[in-house]
Amino acid sequence: MSGPERPPTGAGPDALIGAALMAAGRPVQVRELAGVLGIPEDAALRQVQAFAVRLDAANLGFTVEAVAGGYRLVVPATLSGQLAPLLAPPPLPALSSAALEVLAVIAYRQPVTRAEIEAMRGGSAGTVVTLQERELVKVVGRSEAVGGPLLYGTTERFLLEFGLRSVDDLPPLENANFSHLLRS
Repeated sequence: MSGPERPPTGAGPDALIGAALMAAGRPVQVRELAGVLGIPEDAALRQVQAFAVRLDAANLGFTVEAVAGGYRLVVPATLSGQLAPLLAPPPLPALSSAALEVLAVIAYRQPVTRAEIEAMRGGSAGTVVTLQERELVKVVGRSEAVGGPLLYGTTERFLLEFGLRSVDDLPPLENANFSHLLRS
């Protein structure tokens, strides 16, 4: 007698979490892991945190990072130098100080118009285009001001590049220094 096909057994929570984080290619939210594991979100959060501890203890060359509202597998910074020859494409050139200033204004004041950026910087906000090309900022709407100027905000890629869970993790404005956060 044949019944409905059953999924293969034997895949424990660690195998499912590791496979999900590896296969997704993006940060995986706890609610998604809960669905994969078939357990409540609070239990899934405990499982992924325990998995991260076991993975670190095993010293396998990758670790779990909480970023952009989810979790992903990453290579620890201590190993990335040795892996540089394998990584492609080559990193983009570092952002100019003007681009970093514009990025900081957008990150801390979002949503913000180009005119507001220029007023805060005391200069042109021409590097917004560069930041958009690098997918660090995007148009998030239109202002209700006369003419409906575009509003800019940061992207998920911004969070990923700077290792932030959310913009709430930005350092206090008086301590902010984006240049030391850039990964070369």
